[in-house]
Amino acid sequence: MSYLLLIVEPVGQRAQRTPEEGREAYAQMVSYAESLQARGLLTRAESLKSDTEGVRLQVRDGERQLMDGPYAEAKEMIGGFFLLTCDTREEALALAAECPAAQWATVEVRELGPCFM
Repeated sequence: MSYLLLIVEPVGQRAQRTPEEGREAYAQMVSYAESLQARGLLTRAESLKSDTEGVRLQVRDGERQLMDGPYAEAKEMIGGFFLLTCDTREEALALAAECPAAQWATVEVRELGPCFM
């Protein structure tokens, strides 16, 4: 089964880190990804740029509506993800608990489901 670990960060948290703190957090996440890779569990991992560089799209009544980031109503942003292959939900939760980001953000665990039935 495939599970997605979403790293849900408080908005603005990255900007509050010193460059040294940012490098240390990044190094911890790279080490975590390498550990998952070595165990054959990692399918893909990516960091996402800040929501200040994002855009949201909706189509209402045939009209495209765009909203550039940052999003004033948002208190959190998706900072990145790990796509894993695990045997059980419990294994995915155990791996999420190992994630360094769980110390400064929320790690949301979601099982992938079919797009079409």
